Amino acid sequence: MSRGRRYEEPKLNLKKVFAVILAFVVIIMSIFVIHGILSKEEKTGGITSKTYFSAYKDNKWGVIDENGETVIEPSYEEMIIIPDNKTDIFLCTYDVNYDTGEYSTKALNSENKEVFTDYTKVEAISNTDKNNNLWYEKNVLKVQKDGKWGTINQKGEQLLNTEYDSITAIQGIENTLLIQKDGKYGVANNEGRIILDVAYTEITNLGDDTTAGYIVKDDTGLYGIVDNSKNVVLANNYQEIQKVYGNNLYVVTQDGKQKVVNSAGEDVLTQGFEQISAILKTQDQGVIYVSNGQYGVMTLTGEVKIPAQYSNLVEAKANTFIATKDGKQGIVDIDNNEKVPFNYTSISYNETGDIYIAEDENFNSNIMNSNFEIKQTGILIEVNTDSGYFELRQEDDYKYYNFRFEERDVKDILNNNTLFLDKKDNKYGYLDKDGNVVVEYIYDDATEQNEYGYASVKKDGKWGAINSKGEVVQEPTYNLDDYLIVDFIGKWHLGKDINMNYYNQE
Repeated sequence: MSRGRRYEEPKLNLKKVFAVILAFVVIIMSIFVIHGILSKEEKTGGITSKTYFSAYKDNKWGVIDENGETVIEPSYEEMIIIPDNKTDIFLCTYDVNYDTGEYSTKALNSENKEVFTDYTKVEAISNTDKNNNLWYEKNVLKVQKDGKWGTINQKGEQLLNTEYDSITAIQGIENTLLIQKDGKYGVANNEGRIILDVAYTEITNLGDDTTAGYIVKDDTGLYGIVDNSKNVVLANNYQEIQKVYGNNLYVVTQDGKQKVVNSAGEDVLTQGFEQISAILKTQDQGVIYVSNGQYGVMTLTGEVKIPAQYSNLVEAKANTFIATKDGKQGIVDIDNNEKVPFNYTSISYNETGDIYIAEDENFNSNIMNSNFEIKQTGILIEVNTDSGYFELRQEDDYKYYNFRFEERDVKDILNNNTLFLDKKDNKYGYLDKDGNVVVEYIYDDATEQNEYGYASVKKDGKWGAINSKGEVVQEPTYNLDDYLIVDFIGKWHLGKDINMNYYNQE
C-alpha cells in the first residue's frame, strides 16, 4: 500500500502541466514570430531608432544617419528619397533618360538590400504646401506593376491594387490621393480607402484640409461640391467654384457672373463687387471684396464696412485685418480704424499664441499682443507653437519668450540639450546645465545644439561643428554665409536648398 500511496500522492496537476506546455508553445511561437518580423524587416525595411537623411558628396547621392555615419555610400546620380526618415526605406532613381523621360527605381534598406522587388517602380508620393514646402505622404508608397499604379505601406502590404493610370497627392492636403483610371478621377486616403469613386473628370480640394470637401467636375462640364461622405453639398450647376468658403457660404460663377450662394444653392450676395476673395470668419459678418483692383469689406447685405482702398486685405481674426497700402502693411479694424501703422514689409498673425509678428525692411520683427502693443523686438528665429515659445536674436544674444512675453531660460526650453550657448566678451562658448564652461569662448558665432546633439560654430568666417560633449567633429572650414540655415550632423552640413532637406560634405 505504501508503494502505491507514493505513486498516488504526487498526482499530476493537469492544469499546471497544460500551463507549462502552453508556455513553451508561446515561447516557441514568439521565437518564430520574432524571427518572421526580423526577416520581414530585413526584407522590406522597418521602423528603427535611427533617423536618416539624404547625403551629397563628390556629386553623388547617398544616405547618412543622425550620427553622420554613412548608411548608403554616395554613389547615385539622382537624389535618394527618404519618405519617412525614421524608417529605413530609401528610394533610388537610376538609368534616367532625360530625352524620353524614362527611368528606373529601386528601394533599399539600411543593409543596402533591395526591397519591394515585386514591382517595376517604387516611388514616394510628394506633396507641397502653399509656401511650396515639400513633404512626402506618410506610410504610403506608390508602386507600378504591368504599367499600372497602386499603393503599399512601408511594410510592403498592398493598400490600393495596381489598377490605376496615375496616383498623385492633392496638393497641400495630407492623406488625400488623387487616383485616375480610364480618364476619370477619384480620391483615396493613405490607408487605401476610397473616399470618392472614380467618376469625375476633375477633382480639386476646396479648403486646406479634407473637412471642407472637394470641388468636382462631371461629364456636363459643370462644377459642384462633394463632401468626404460622398454627399452632394452643391450640385454641378456652376461654371466655376472658387476655393473661397465659410459659414456654409460658397463663391461660385454662374452664367458668367460671380456670386455668393449658401449650401442650398440660394443666392446670398450678387452685386457690388468684381470679385470675392474671402468669406469672413464671423457668422453673417460679410466678405472681403475686390473693386477696381482694390480690396475692401462688405456685409452680406451689401453694406460697405471698409472701402476698397487697399492693394491686399487679409482677415487675421474677427474684425481685424492685415492691410497693404503703398507697398507697406498695417492693421485696421472692421470700421477701418488704423490699429498698426503701415510701416512694415510683412505682418502675420499667429493664432495659437494670439500674437502679431511685424517685420521691417531690415528683418527686425516687432512682436505684438492682441492689443497691438509691441512687447518684444528682434530678429525672429523661430515660433514654436507646440512648445509655446518664440525665439529672438536680440543684440547678438538668443532669447526665448513664451506667448505671455515672459522670458524663458534656455535650459527649460531645450531641456534635452547637454550644452547651452553663452556669450562673453563678444565671443561664444558653451556651458553645461550647471553653468560650467565646457567650450571656451572662442567662436565668432554659434548655434544651440540641434536635436541630434550637434552645434554649429563659426570662427574666422568659416563654419564647423561640435558634438554633445563639446568636442570638435568638424573644424570650421565651410563658408556658409549665403545659406539660410546653418546646421550640422557630424561632418555634414545642411544643403543650401533647405526644402530638399539633405546634408552635404565637400
